[in-house]
Amino acid sequence: MERKSTTKTVVLLLFIAFVIGLRMIAPLSSDFALFANFSGIGAVAIFSGTYFKNRFAGYLLPMLVLLLSDLSLGMIMGTSYAFYKGWYFTYIALALMVLVGQLMIKKVTISNVFAASLAAVFVHWIVSDFGMWIGFDTYPKTLAGFGTCLIAAIPFELKFLYSTLVYSALMFAAFEALKAKFPSLAYKTSVA
Repeated sequence: MERKSTTKTVVLLLFIAFVIGLRMIAPLSSDFALFANFSGIGAVAIFSGTYFKNRFAGYLLPMLVLLLSDLSLGMIMGTSYAFYKGWYFTYIALALMVLVGQLMIKKVTISNVFAASLAAVFVHWIVSDFGMWIGFDTYPKTLAGFGTCLIAAIPFELKFLYSTLVYSALMFAAFEALKAKFPSLAYKTSVA
């Protein structure tokens, strides 16, 4: 029983590591702006919320992944890139995205993953841009100013939506295919 649990955990972690590895190499691209916000972190949050039955691991792993990738991006691009004013709202948004995965995907189906991806990106848009609105003097601290901030973020959130949909489709389809081929991965435990 313990071996099945460990195998599932390792496979889940490998999926997450692969997607985050792509985020880490994006700044090395000659056209980083093309990849900005095209990140698998949203899919990782939904995926973790769905598959990790241990709630603590479901939240801790995406947070740790975001922190490590932010530290790496900060070293490559500069600390103000990763840890700007209000950056912690992005972490709050990520935690809420894990919650979306936990609440919306009781059974993995295309429609459930799609709906959870849309809801998670919406949560990210509102919460993370609230941090931008509060943390900077770019927009007036009024409801209209917050609305202007949200509108300005639409191009970035669209990239985040597309990447969340693409990475979610890849991660969920691949893991479900592996579960069909290796039934031990479907084993329900408190660890994974």
